[in-house]
Amino acid sequence: MSVLEERWNELAEIKDELAARDWFPGTSGNLSIKVSENPLSFLVTASGKDKRKRTAEDFLLVDGKGRPLQDTHLKASAETGIHCEIYRLTDAGCCLHVHTVDNNVISELYADQGFVTFRGQEIIKAFGIWAEDGEITVPIVENYADLRRLAQEVAKVIRPDTKAVLIRNHGITVWGRNGFEAKKHLEAFEFLFSYHLKLKLVSQAIYTQQRKMTAGGW
Repeated sequence: MSVLEERWNELAEIKDELAARDWFPGTSGNLSIKVSENPLSFLVTASGKDKRKRTAEDFLLVDGKGRPLQDTHLKASAETGIHCEIYRLTDAGCCLHVHTVDNNVISELYADQGFVTFRGQEIIKAFGIWAEDGEITVPIVENYADLRRLAQEVAKVIRPDTKAVLIRNHGITVWGRNGFEAKKHLEAFEFLFSYHLKLKLVSQAIYTQQRKMTAGGW
């Protein structure tokens, strides 16, 4: 089996698993996996496909500028430029972009701040952070309709320790050195988002109840 076939199968399996979690509503989301380093080439999802289905036209091979490397009628994901920037700036071997309710709400809550930081959570170890008070920060960029500008804005916020970028009301793009690590990072971030939102809701409910009790003289 060629490297291209191996990477195709690996990305297809990741797509199947994420689709089973309902992380690709309305054909949203895009995935890629590196095939060669120098020159850079990677498989990326074809635009407009139902990611709950597996077909022979799910991905196409592109170069470091997102241009198809084989004759094809397929069109690469409109956000391929973001993947190009991530591969250019990091040691990523795989990039995953999904839209979930949790990551959209988090991106809206903290958009004006420009980032969201999580600390003191056990699952932060998924990012190789083992300090007892370890923390990880996810930058947030605006959701520009101009996709070239969006890719540039994503590139601007990537630092050596960045593992993902949130796009306001548009989802998260996560990467790792390979498919396994990228998926691990994505799962960990989605856990952190869900935990954080549930904790805020519970805390607000407790606060509201205490206010009512105080006002009622209980």
